Amino acid sequence: MTTPSTVDRAFEAALYDTEHTALDTGASLLAADPGADAELSRRGEEFVAAAWRRGWQPADVVRLVRRDLDDVHVRLLSALIRAQTPNDRPRGPRWQAQLDDLPTGAPPRADRFSHATAVLELYRLLLRLPALEPLEEPAAKGSRPESRMLTRIRALLAKAEATGFPQEAEALSAKAQELMARHSIDEALLASRTPAAKDAPGACRIGVEPPYEQAKAVLLDAVAGANHCRAVWNEPFGFSTVVGFEADLEVVELLYTSLLVQAQTAMTKAEAAQRAGGRKRTKTFRQSFLAAYAHRIGGRLDEAARTQVSDDLLPVLASREVAVTARLDHMFPQTTTTRLRGVSDEAGWVEGAEAADRAQVAPRRPLR
Repeated sequence: MTTPSTVDRAFEAALYDTEHTALDTGASLLAADPGADAELSRRGEEFVAAAWRRGWQPADVVRLVRRDLDDVHVRLLSALIRAQTPNDRPRGPRWQAQLDDLPTGAPPRADRFSHATAVLELYRLLLRLPALEPLEEPAAKGSRPESRMLTRIRALLAKAEATGFPQEAEALSAKAQELMARHSIDEALLASRTPAAKDAPGACRIGVEPPYEQAKAVLLDAVAGANHCRAVWNEPFGFSTVVGFEADLEVVELLYTSLLVQAQTAMTKAEAAQRAGGRKRTKTFRQSFLAAYAHRIGGRLDEAARTQVSDDLLPVLASREVAVTARLDHMFPQTTTTRLRGVSDEAGWVEGAEAADRAQVAPRRPLR
């Protein structure tokens, strides 16, 4: 009969029992046996690999660990992911971008018991990760050259952000959004004219984190819908899955990030003005602000996108919409709708709508 290793005994005590005393027991066993460190790390890499098999991606797990645990756990996780990567199969460019974005730096020095406790807390979380819808992505085959149109979009955006004249910024931003829509259409036409090309809808996950995550999910849904994509919100794990063609997924991720930053900046200024006027507005003001912002932005994006669609393009876009819907139904055969809560502040709604009218509808950071 084989004697259980220190790691096995620690896991038996700590990972399958939620009591804090059980965690202390497992940490004590590991702290007393430095010879168990290598096996403990190897088992952690196995937990990471198991998470990938269950459909999780690096950014998903980092987001969850950051929400439920502490910074030391995030750094431990990042080190595990990097250690496991050489043994992993080839992944796509989006996956590689998530690896590149992993937090850097070693966890702070701690005594052996504290370190073992943090490791076991992390492993508890990894062990309990449920299965997610897998996101298939083709393996990277070298970097894709950037189109001239994307370069023009970035240049227009830079001018819009640099100018001190709101009307000029609005005109430049509107032009940038039109080019974004044109870029999506060009990609669709190229795929339709080259049937041999394997162009099919993909999917990505975008973090939708608290506070006011419900209004943020509505904003992401509006951005996705205006750019030929569909979004499904997973509230418990803090992300939305966006389904669409790759060129559109890039635009959605970039545009949502840009608009969210603009919305939060505008909301902070609007709330400060409200307080200066003697009116105290907190959660309901912010929730109503973001809800109105999302509603108005959706209309603006739809209008900008429609300016690029002529009658001869409708069949191409319709076929892609059918493909996106089919992929969505395959990934999520059962979805539910939810009612937006907390939208009851009139001042917040008005301020949010006005901020959306001023927003720059173009991405801020470089396309990958």
